[in-house]
This record gives sequence, C-alpha cells and structure tokens, in this order.
Amino acid sequence: MSISPASTSTPTPLYEEGENTPACPPEHMPVRLGAHLTDTGADFAVYSPHAEAVDLCLLGEDGCEHRYRLHPAYGTWAGHIPGVRAGQRYGYRIRGQWAPYMGLRFNPAKLLLDPYARAISGTPHLSSSLYPHNVNEDLTPILPRTPNMEDSAGQMCWGVVLPPSSEPVTHPYTPWDHTVIYEGHVKGLTQLNPALPEELRGTYAGLAHPASIESLVSLGVSAVELLPIHAHMSEPFLAAKGLSNYWGYNTLAYFAPEPSYATQAAQEAGPEAVVEEVREMVARLHEAGIEVILDVVYNHTCEGGIDGPSLSWRGIDATNYYMQESSDPGKFMDTTGCGNSLDFRRHKVVQMTLDSLRYWVEEIGVDGFRFDLAVTLARGGEHFDSRHPLYVAMATDPILSNVKLINEPWDVGPNGWQTGHFCPPTADWNDHFRDTVRSFWVAQPRSMSGGASGGDLRDLATRLAGSADLFGHGRVPGGRGIYASLNFVTAHDGFTLHDLVAYNTKHNEANLEGNRDGSDNNKSWNHGVEGAIDPSSPIHGTRLRAMRNLMGTLLLSAGTPMLTAGDEIARTQRGNNNSYCQDNTISWINWDLKPWQEDLRATVAYLLRLRREHRVLRPLTFYSEGGEDSAGMRDLQWLDASGSPMPEHMWFDVHERTLQMLRSGRGEDADILILMNGSLEDRRICLARGRELPWQLAWDSTWPRPRQCQDLYAPGAPTNLAPLSMKVYLSVQS
Repeated sequence: MSISPASTSTPTPLYEEGENTPACPPEHMPVRLGAHLTDTGADFAVYSPHAEAVDLCLLGEDGCEHRYRLHPAYGTWAGHIPGVRAGQRYGYRIRGQWAPYMGLRFNPAKLLLDPYARAISGTPHLSSSLYPHNVNEDLTPILPRTPNMEDSAGQMCWGVVLPPSSEPVTHPYTPWDHTVIYEGHVKGLTQLNPALPEELRGTYAGLAHPASIESLVSLGVSAVELLPIHAHMSEPFLAAKGLSNYWGYNTLAYFAPEPSYATQAAQEAGPEAVVEEVREMVARLHEAGIEVILDVVYNHTCEGGIDGPSLSWRGIDATNYYMQESSDPGKFMDTTGCGNSLDFRRHKVVQMTLDSLRYWVEEIGVDGFRFDLAVTLARGGEHFDSRHPLYVAMATDPILSNVKLINEPWDVGPNGWQTGHFCPPTADWNDHFRDTVRSFWVAQPRSMSGGASGGDLRDLATRLAGSADLFGHGRVPGGRGIYASLNFVTAHDGFTLHDLVAYNTKHNEANLEGNRDGSDNNKSWNHGVEGAIDPSSPIHGTRLRAMRNLMGTLLLSAGTPMLTAGDEIARTQRGNNNSYCQDNTISWINWDLKPWQEDLRATVAYLLRLRREHRVLRPLTFYSEGGEDSAGMRDLQWLDASGSPMPEHMWFDVHERTLQMLRSGRGEDADILILMNGSLEDRRICLARGRELPWQLAWDSTWPRPRQCQDLYAPGAPTNLAPLSMKVYLSVQS
C-alpha cells in the first residue's frame, strides 16, 4: 500500500516549526536504538552525532503530529514517551547544518524513517517534498542547492511501534551437505499459481500455502532463497517510466518487511498483521523442513546518489552512514552502481547490520542470508578486507554463526571481484562454476558449430570436484571447505535456463533503456533459431538436452547447488536478462505446464533424489586423488575415453572433449561414474574398471524423462556417448 499523494488542488504546505514537548529520559539503560515498548510507554533512540536537535514525531489518532525533543548522549538521541502502545506511528525531524559540500543536509521539514523501524505504514509517494533540496519538475536539483522547506509528512511513510514476538522460533538447521537452494521471488512464485486461492497469489501467505510447499518438497529442495523482502522503494527514474523495482534491491528499511507482498487482509489489518504473515510463512516452511534464506541488500539504500530524496539515513546523518569521497565529502563513493554505498568503516553501520540480521533470525525465524554485492560490506574505502570487523563479528556471533551466510562476492568498486576470498563460515556464489559450465555445454559448442575449437577440460574438472582452487586454501587444512562453493548456472540476474539455450543475445526492450542494460557476456546459444520454437522441432529437443546437461552438471558436482525458480520447468523471460523492473508475466512463473515441461521437472526431481540418496555425491572434504581405500581405489580418478588414467597432455588439448569422473563411495556407498561428451560427435567410451563391479546406468541426459533402467554393464565395457550428453552409472555389488 502507498501513502496517498497530497491533493493537487492545494499546494504542499511549507514546514512550520510548531511546538515540541521535552521527552522523559529513557527508562532502560543502556539505550537501545529503535522503538521499544516498556511497562509505561516506549523508549525511542536514533543515532545522529552531527545533529543539533532531534524531534520524535508521533502521529495521533486525530491525524495531528505530536513532537517530542529527545535527549543527546554521545551521538545518540533518546527519550521515553509515556502511554505509547503497539501500533503507534512515528518518525523523526532533525535539525543541524545545511552544508552539502561537507555532506550535511539536515532539514527539519523532512519526516524521516527510523532505520530500526520494524514495520512501516506503507511506501513513500515520490514527490518534490521528499527531497532535502529544491528540485525542478523532473526532480533534478535546482543549483545552487538550497533547503526545500516543503513538509514531506504527507508523502512519507511512518515507522510503527511493535511488541516483541511472543512466539518462539525454531530452525531446521539443515547441514550444508544436505542443502539444495531454490532462489525465487515471493510474488513471482505465487502470482500465477492456479492451485492457490486468488487472494493469496503474490503474497507471503501464498508461499506458505500447502500447494506451494508441496511443490517445493516434491522437487526435493531444502531451502528457499527469497529475493529481498525488506521494505523497498522504486528508483525515481523507474517511476518516471511507469515501471517499478520488482526485484526489490533498493532497501527502505532493514527491519521491516515489504508490505505489498502481504495479503490485502493483512494490509488492511495493519503493519503488525503484515509482520505476522511473514512469521507464519517462515513457520509453515519450517514445518515442511524447508529453510528460509533472505537475499539482503546492506550495501546501499533507496536514497540514491547526492541528488536523491531524504527518507532516512541521508537526513539523519549522511556522513555517518554513507561512504564519501575522501577528496570531496559532499559526494558519495559509489561501489554499488546505485548512487550510494553504506560505509562499513562506521561502527554504527556495522551495528545496524548485525542488529537487523539477529532480528530476522531470532524474531522472524529465518535461517540465513545472501549478501548482495558483499564486497561493499567488507570494504575499508577502496580496499577489500577479508577479515573485516563485520565478518569477524558474524563468524563469532552465537546467533549468526549458526545460520547460513552466503556472499555475492563482488561489487563494482576497485578490487571488486573477490570470489573465494571471504572468511569462514560464509559461502560464496561461485561465478567461476557458472561460467565454466555454461562454456562447456553452451558457449563452446556454439563456437564449434561455426568451425572454431572448444576449450580444454582442466577448469571443468576443477568445478566438478568442488573448486578447491578457490575454497581449499587457508590456515586450516581444507580451507573454507567444499560447501563454501555455492554452485549455480543461472540466477535471478541473467538468462533463465531456457533462455540460455534459446537466445544468442539479450532482449531487454521492455526495460525502456534501449536494450543497453543487462550483461552481454551470457555464454548462450540459440541452437540456430532465436527465441521461442515449436516443441515438435528437432531444435527444441536439442535445447532440452542442453538444459538437462546443465542441470545434471549442477546437481552432481561437489558443493552446494542453487536452482533458479522455474528453471525446472524451463521458464522463459522471453530473452530479458535483467528483469528487475518487470512486475508482470515476463518475471512471474507460469505453472500451466506442457508435457515436456513436466518431463524436465521430473528429471530435476530425480537428480535431486539421486544426490540425496547417495553420500558419494555429497563429499564432506575436498578430493585428494589419493587416499586409497582397502580395495586400492582412490577417492577420485579422471579417465579418458579408453578408461585409462587421463594423460597429462590431454588436459590441455582443446580438441579432447570427453571425460570420465570416478568417485569412490569408500565402501559406504556405491561408487559413481560420470561420463561427459562435450563434442559434436558420438564418442565410443570404455567404462572405468573401478572395483571390477558391474555398472548400472542411472541416468542419461538424452532421456527426455528419467527411466527405471536396470541395465548392467561390465567393467571396461564399451558404450556410445551421444554428442553433447552425459551419463551417470552406479556400481552394483555382485
């Protein structure tokens, strides 16, 4: 829900000073930031060390604003207001210097949201009154920048005082080696699901519905990773185009959930009901054994660059929240590409982040976080610090060290690519895995079809075995461990699995940016025809095989796999590889499945079951290619097409595109043999001899749907491997 704009028939009133009442001293010491109920009312506190005065504003039932002057102490302003109860709406007005060249833009005409607000009354309505400086009709600044004295309260949202949760939370605490992550969007997952009641579609409650949960359970995933559900606001340039930030990577509040994803009934009942719907969603997923991981955006906020609106941090004290250019404090240092970057050299920024994370774990019940543009969170200005205080704090925190912490290990600032360089116990999105697997199955065959050569097998083997080059180093033997590699082939950002094999180039025209946005490095191949194609076409079958190859490699590799929601049914975004502003059928999952889509889903579910049932597919440590067991079999062997150990020179041969990977079950599980043919021709393969036990064919990527195959093959037996395909065998005790 949005705050209604002011009437167009009357101008927005200029801010009036009004009277304020001195607040009582806070009841509880030490002072806690945010709003906290007590037996007699509520304590309020906000951090603004450069402020000259801070007024707490309470919205009365009569619609009038009541102001209370807070008490300063070492940069924190606090006070107690008797009689306040849950549901009270509040904000701040802050007085101080107007000195843009110093980064100070205090303006008491702007009602400011508490950074610690645990619920909000709606979403701000973009207008000139939200800006601290005077702006033109297109919201660009009027130079020189002078204070804008329009009162923003009519267009701004309010924080809402909430009681602490009275319901205890529990966590599945799924071990990393049993974890399979399913990345999706609350609305995208549920908006078009015909199995849901209409009033639940697009909502938290819709994701908690038994039909949604059964779909996740039957697929075999263990965790949902939700695109941001922190309250957010769309960028002004999107609003001007009639678009919105669908993904939500533009945070307005780090403690409050996005109200628009709640059911209409919850929105009408009030902010407390919205929060309760989120808690209920998490609890219902937990009952099914499914963890909830939140994609969180602590690297920047929705206030944008220096010309953006004043909604919270900018007006409270920008110099203590945002990174500033060292040579020009009036400008923000932008390592995110979004106009601002929070400054994690500031202890209050680190504290706010830790307090927010703990709140979502302890009071909402979530089980982990994926940190968007995580390098910004570990910066000391231009430099990345793998032992940044924030990460040391998370690693040693009794709450946060026990949940899943996942980095998107890059940003757009200097030294911004840091895959493999974060500290334990965190995991990293492994973009090397993504690029290698896409190259082997898609981009290189595209080049080969035009007469060029492919690539050698070295990097593919490294990714299949868990990326020890990235995650196996460190002072502790084994480094960060095999499950620090978060393996993925697609994500919300980029082509879907279907589009990866159906488009040579991006098609982002609907974003109204002239198709300039989104990556051009997609490593994709349309297999001869751009875009949608008749399912009866041979090209359609070739594309499906490519999708099965990609899924098979993802789910059978060592490390933690992540699927993008809808890939299991070949969801398409019609070639849009940057659908962040498409809150429509481009982004929403269509659950009306064709038979071939049901076959693909069955394949993914089967591969996940294979992974779940066989310990050999979930190793706890990196392979040594040694460590012979009692039968003389090493933990990992690489073999060529003849079944012989891979000759050293063959790893460098760009024309050699066949590989056998033999992984030992250590006598506790079956051994597994994975065959891959990345060439455009059939290959004759002699199966590995292993323990001289028969091999049972478990899966072939040429199969449209998994089979109950009982065919047995003798050790060393010859078999044909179709072009661009893979097979999986399990050893059978005789």
